[in-house]
Amino acid sequence: MLNRRVAVVADDLIWRSRLVAAVERSGATPLTCGSRDELDALLSAPEAVSGVLVDLNGRVFDGIEAVRAAASAGRRVLAVGQHEDLDLRRRALAAGAVRVFSYNKLFADGPRVVGALLDGSL
Repeated sequence: MLNRRVAVVADDLIWRSRLVAAVERSGATPLTCGSRDELDALLSAPEAVSGVLVDLNGRVFDGIEAVRAAASAGRRVLAVGQHEDLDLRRRALAAGAVRVFSYNKLFADGPRVVGALLDGSL
């Protein structure tokens, strides 16, 4: 995949920085979004991003709706959330996420996971 830009949808400063770092370490370019409006602006440009990484526990946006919007726009979506919140994880998959990882898994193995999202092997 030639476009290696990933929208990182997260409003928590700590997790946003960790997710951005995972994208950077994968060799991709992160574009941060702290709100649904910012995500919609990126999604409206056809080649702006090829993948989207959504923190499901956003406080100023609905993580499930962010997943749905990105998937509906034809982007591959990876979501991240609490490992014990199985209902939220199932809803994210139903909304169009390719996979849902726990924060710990994405923190530990983020570059590989983001790379697999971008190359389509996830």
